[in-house]
Amino acid sequence: MMVVFGSVGDVLLSKGMKQIGAISDWSPSALVQTGFATFTSATVWLGIAGLTLYFVSYLLVLSWADFSFVLPASAASYVLVPVLGFTLLGEAVSPTRWAGIVLIALGVVFVGFTPPSTTRANSRAVSSAAGAGK
Repeated sequence: MMVVFGSVGDVLLSKGMKQIGAISDWSPSALVQTGFATFTSATVWLGIAGLTLYFVSYLLVLSWADFSFVLPASAASYVLVPVLGFTLLGEAVSPTRWAGIVLIALGVVFVGFTPPSTTRANSRAVSSAAGAGK
């Protein structure tokens, strides 16, 4: 869920900002106008909601899995975001970029074959070994 919420949130933010348009005028009044358009955009707010759900999911996953597992596993979003960008936003993704995405996907698969939490097992082994030495 963490990967889905984060990826969808990022894509919605991108779509919302593309709907608002590029910032070309940096005058204070133009920035206020762009800020107003940004914070009144339903698409931007949906993106913020998706990223908020991502953050909550991330915290929950970190509560039971090692950081060294969670962060590489969350790289699955680097696969999902270009797929969503290609299909939903019509973005062009070069063959070189697709090759990089495949490499990332393989890395995520490798991480998926490892146990998500080793910290508790290591701390139990250390305390058992300390108790056996008495």
